[in-house]
Amino acid sequence: MEEQGSPKEKRKTTSEKLWDSTRKTLHVAGFQANKYKRIVQKKIDLASLHKKIATCHGDLGKLIDDIRESGAPDILAKNEVQEQFHTLDNLKAEAAALEQEIESIKVAEAPVEEAPAEEGPAEDQEQ
Repeated sequence: MEEQGSPKEKRKTTSEKLWDSTRKTLHVAGFQANKYKRIVQKKIDLASLHKKIATCHGDLGKLIDDIRESGAPDILAKNEVQEQFHTLDNLKAEAAALEQEIESIKVAEAPVEEAPAEEGPAEDQEQ
């Protein structure tokens, strides 16, 4: 009873159009919700990193003050200070990478679903 070439089959019915529109809307809404969730999680991670950076700055200041009070020459050449600088640089690099990820997530667009071709019978109805 299938007539593959009939014009009736080529046109979408109102219910099919409504279903396609609803499916597309739900797909976009789901994508936007997931995008927002990912952005919020990255911002939480970024806030944590900024807290670690602030702590590292405090530790660095205390270390430099302790070395200065001990009367050691060339404070910045000390291994402890260099290690603290290295840790601080790593944290700043991680924060910059997270900020870049947040920006890339913000500009990401919802993937476009392939619509069934109007010329042939709809093949994606089982999704």
